Amino acid sequence: MKSKLKASFPFLLIIFLVVICIQFVYQPPAEESIIFFPINENVEYMSANTSLTLEQEKKNNMYEINWIASSQLESSAYLRQDISFLFSNGKLKAKMNEWKQETDTIKKEMMVSGKESSLLQAVSFHYSEIHETEDHFTSAQKMTKDTLYVIDSNFSPLSSFHNPSTSMEKEWKNLLEEVTHQQITYWWKKGIKSSGINSNEYIKIPLTELPKYEDKPLNGFTNKEWEKILGNLWEGLYKNYFNGIKKEDGTVADPLGSSIPLIMVSKAKKEVLVLLITKDGNTSLLKQRVEP
Repeated sequence: MKSKLKASFPFLLIIFLVVICIQFVYQPPAEESIIFFPINENVEYMSANTSLTLEQEKKNNMYEINWIASSQLESSAYLRQDISFLFSNGKLKAKMNEWKQETDTIKKEMMVSGKESSLLQAVSFHYSEIHETEDHFTSAQKMTKDTLYVIDSNFSPLSSFHNPSTSMEKEWKNLLEEVTHQQITYWWKKGIKSSGINSNEYIKIPLTELPKYEDKPLNGFTNKEWEKILGNLWEGLYKNYFNGIKKEDGTVADPLGSSIPLIMVSKAKKEVLVLLITKDGNTSLLKQRVEP
């Protein structure tokens, strides 16, 4: 019996050491997430883009849109993630997300079908979580957008444009924008009223227009304050809009079919609200306190 124990001891010791080494070496894999960390001023995006392109041929009497969101950081990051929303005539038509660990580049592509003339608006958030040391995390962020006008009419061939170049395209642009604006303004006014918000106390920005303000902080905000607001805003949008709209009764509503979120920044610099109108017309309000 003693000889058997002596013979097995080296083997047991090896197993024990291997287990110990695994415990020290193994690190749990990263999970897809958007968490705002202080912006890393030494890291920039080499490229970031959102694009919408109409395919030439229809399929099953439906036109198809090639939708791409991509970005490249100048160096590898612990976590890279891009999320993108596509709105058609003011309503969320589709959403997509891509994330990778230990990379600098992200690209996500989706084909989206449609019918009838539409104003298509895509907006993306390009995010990087950077681990400079084991306990010091920073981030890099970028927003991009694209707008495509699709003309699908019985009186003209299928076509699209980003910027109108003919009088006919200008007419279509004005028509699609006016119809969309009237509809989403109606939804927003109804949501603001039901929430008891004094809209005069806020600066209102549709999510699809937010990229315009990325490098132009609203009056009263410094660049760092504005970067933090945008980062926290997208963190909230990912958790409470992309992944589903949390309703007052605790249930979660599918965001597809909801209106373009309305960003409302307090003129007193106290808070940022996000007004969400679900597909069935219910109102949900996200609140973000502005910390000095």
